[in-house]
Amino acid sequence: MASMVRHAWVNLQVEALSSFEYYGQVIIYSVIGFMVPLLLGHPQLLVGVVVNAALVLGALYLDGRGVLPIILLPSLGVLSRGMIFGPFTVFLVYMIPFIWVGNSILVFSMKYLYLKRRMMYGVSLGVSALAKTLFLFGCAFALVKLGVLPPVFLTTMGTLQLATAAGGGALSWSVVKARALVKK
Repeated sequence: MASMVRHAWVNLQVEALSSFEYYGQVIIYSVIGFMVPLLLGHPQLLVGVVVNAALVLGALYLDGRGVLPIILLPSLGVLSRGMIFGPFTVFLVYMIPFIWVGNSILVFSMKYLYLKRRMMYGVSLGVSALAKTLFLFGCAFALVKLGVLPPVFLTTMGTLQLATAAGGGALSWSVVKARALVKK
């Protein structure tokens, strides 16, 4: 019971939602997370920004349970399409567990820093995006050095991750502000 109280920040949300709004958002963000990589595929920058926006919006509006599909589905959409990494798609299988952890780092860092610690949005996003990027780059670097992945993954799991996480966070901020205007 004590751990439930200690980690209650995992369930923090920007605003209380009705069941209809909550499950609607779980479905919308999950569909975006899976279908955008599956249907669009390229350019990676656009796909990554949209997917990261869904992750950040999920972090802000959903509880810990609700974000799980959004964390897991994007990499499965990429794998299903099989084209984002071209001939390197088979190597993506090795990165999927790390991508899930990286997405979790982004989501739960945003929840902790922005919703619990009440840090400024930009600072929360910057720290969260950097943490996700450092984790993914570190994992990719280790797998490249071990000969498991080709070096092309270093760019994809490095600067591109940082750019898409930051861009997705900026896009999600505009959605948050637009929602606030509509609710007035």
